[in-house]
Amino acid sequence: MSATAPSDVRPDPPSAPVNTAADGSLETFGYRQELHRTMGRYASFAAGFSFLSILTTVFQFFAVGYSLGGPVFFWTWPVVLGGQFLVALCFAELAAGYPISGAIYQWSTRLSTPVFGWFAGWIMVIGQIVVVAAAALALQMVLPPIWSGFQVIGGDPAPLSATGGANAAVLGVILLALTTLINVINNRVLSAVNSIGVTCEIIGAALIVLLLFTHSKRDPGITFHTGGASGGPLISMLLVGSVTAAYVMVGFDSAGEMSEETRNPRRTAPRTILAALLAGGLLGGLLVLGGLLAAPSLTDSNLATNGLSYVLTSDLGDGVGRLLLADVAVAISVATLAVQTSASRMIFSMARDGRLPCAERLAKVSSRTGMPNAPAVVVGLLAGLLLLLNLVSPDAFLAIGTTCIVMLYLAYAMVTGPMLVRRLKGQWSPSADGERDELGRPLFSLGRWGLPVNVLALAYGLFMTVNLAWPRAAVYDPAGGHWYFQWFTILFVGATVVAGAVYLYRGGARTVRGLDEAARTELEPAAARS
Repeated sequence: MSATAPSDVRPDPPSAPVNTAADGSLETFGYRQELHRTMGRYASFAAGFSFLSILTTVFQFFAVGYSLGGPVFFWTWPVVLGGQFLVALCFAELAAGYPISGAIYQWSTRLSTPVFGWFAGWIMVIGQIVVVAAAALALQMVLPPIWSGFQVIGGDPAPLSATGGANAAVLGVILLALTTLINVINNRVLSAVNSIGVTCEIIGAALIVLLLFTHSKRDPGITFHTGGASGGPLISMLLVGSVTAAYVMVGFDSAGEMSEETRNPRRTAPRTILAALLAGGLLGGLLVLGGLLAAPSLTDSNLATNGLSYVLTSDLGDGVGRLLLADVAVAISVATLAVQTSASRMIFSMARDGRLPCAERLAKVSSRTGMPNAPAVVVGLLAGLLLLLNLVSPDAFLAIGTTCIVMLYLAYAMVTGPMLVRRLKGQWSPSADGERDELGRPLFSLGRWGLPVNVLALAYGLFMTVNLAWPRAAVYDPAGGHWYFQWFTILFVGATVVAGAVYLYRGGARTVRGLDEAARTELEPAAARS
């Protein structure tokens, strides 16, 4: 792949691996190395895996998927995994060529125009902030079942009840305060907490899968049965039931988001992006299947209301069930931390280019900790404000979750789209110049498979964006009388775009468009300039 550094920059020969902690790799993109480069391969994998956080997302959205599609919603899992893997392959190529924080923003800018790239970054960072809020809400699924004292607002602890929704907001705000603190302490502390949390999550997920399958009450044929609140034909149930899988399998690009803090990022990030998605996809699919097979009943309302928490405490007893739920609570906390970190790096990257309000403050990196503190605080505060929606109505839970998925899918398409245009114009020729990574080996490349993979990745992304954003009243406003929940995703995405356009019109455009010709050339991939 040749779409990497400027053409006058040549990598070291294979016999002399690069010391990425002190090399000038960022200088080829016009940046100084300010963030501390301390993350190894496992920490990079953990960054992507903890964003997916299958225990967080499956426990949070299993009940939603089952209530909408019935047991057959399981089959949306392999479909979404396959589609997202195509996207991840495209991102792996880009991560090798552009190992820079703010991956989606940086990639889209370099593949298209500064204005288009700015909108991709803007949509992505707003989407990430929404994901932070949605992840923090997941504590309500596991803490009250562990101990009733966690239900600080008395009443029904079910997440979609009035008291459950309000309590979820309270627990979420407490969690955000903790993750914000960790995000400003130290890079090594952040990395250690993330890695330890991911290790606990993987062990816990594997143990839960094993216990669910050993407590199976039915055979896998149940996954061909329909049901759920959405009703209608099978294809309709699959489309709405895909919200669970779609919510789980995003954020694998976070491994690329942390490239400036990763050792040997051109070598490491592409592989950890793919590994994070595949590991999360496999374990998550087994969790969903195990939950369906081990559920005490598929006909009562518990599975569609309380999801896997109900299955664990019913089948394994309070003692083991609560212990495993505690592991899920750890996973939720680490997931919230990881998403907040990813959003912080996106804000930092855009602010470093002077493309956000208060850019100088947001781009400041502490020389002591190597962390951009202000972005983490901003993300925590904004996510906390979003949690207040749950005080208004618990239906906001589904609206927030769906909105963040759509925004991330849209931002992903704003990368795979321009990438495809480059390929069709013949301006993308992987490995044409024999460029190599820090270990002197060829950069990750899809080779001749790049074009078909890119076409399918974009088509899948656009289809799922439309599918998830479709304002189905039976799904997003089941109680009726709240039209704004039915249209919440479209309204929120529209408001995000309009707000971005207003910012550009009122002066931000001078920053985004005011690149001189040399800077524009620097943003071009080498293949396009050769």
